[in-house]
Amino acid sequence: MDTTTLAAAQEIDFSLLALFARASITVKLVMLMLTIASFWSWAIIVQKFISYRKARLEAAVFDRAFWSGEPLDELFENIGGQPEGASEKIFASGMIEWRRSHRQDGGLIMGAQARIDRSMDVAIQKETEDLTRGLPFLATVGSTAPFIGLFGTVWGIKVAFEEIAIAQNTSLAVVAPGIAEALVATALGLVAAIPAVIFYNKLSTDSDRIIGGYEAFADEFATILSRQLDA
Repeated sequence: MDTTTLAAAQEIDFSLLALFARASITVKLVMLMLTIASFWSWAIIVQKFISYRKARLEAAVFDRAFWSGEPLDELFENIGGQPEGASEKIFASGMIEWRRSHRQDGGLIMGAQARIDRSMDVAIQKETEDLTRGLPFLATVGSTAPFIGLFGTVWGIKVAFEEIAIAQNTSLAVVAPGIAEALVATALGLVAAIPAVIFYNKLSTDSDRIIGGYEAFADEFATILSRQLDA
């Protein structure tokens, strides 16, 4: 490599901003898309960690209150008509249906157990939707970002070869910038995809555990009410 070519290559700015500025419109759009997807993914990840921690703390506090021996009617009155925690909402939905199933003479309307179960199932389903909201986006980013980045790289290399053909020069100073710009798209795709895949698996497991806890509580509460119905 002659000194002129080496000096020309050293003068080229290979910073990310410079590579982005020199990239074609298509590659720029790919880079912007992947950058936005990455920031959005991290926003979902942080929000889910906060909300899952809050859900676990609320469940722990309610479990202590539920199993403290306090009468269920008193616990329901303490929670009020607008419960905040997911476990409280599930409990309240069951208690509301339990009270609605009593006639004015104190007897129970037929099918009370089934209605109570359905009410708690609906409450669990709503909480499940809240817990899993955003996770499909992480799965989508994790599966598609590498291919979007690869598309940007392929397109960037195509443009680079066209520029080489027009310049009729294969020196490093001509080849390197175009190839570097193209490879940044693949790098951004991996930067977006890898955290999305890792935290999607982590958060999916956490949400399954939390939802499993809600379902276990609903089953235990339904069993308690069933014993009262039989009595």
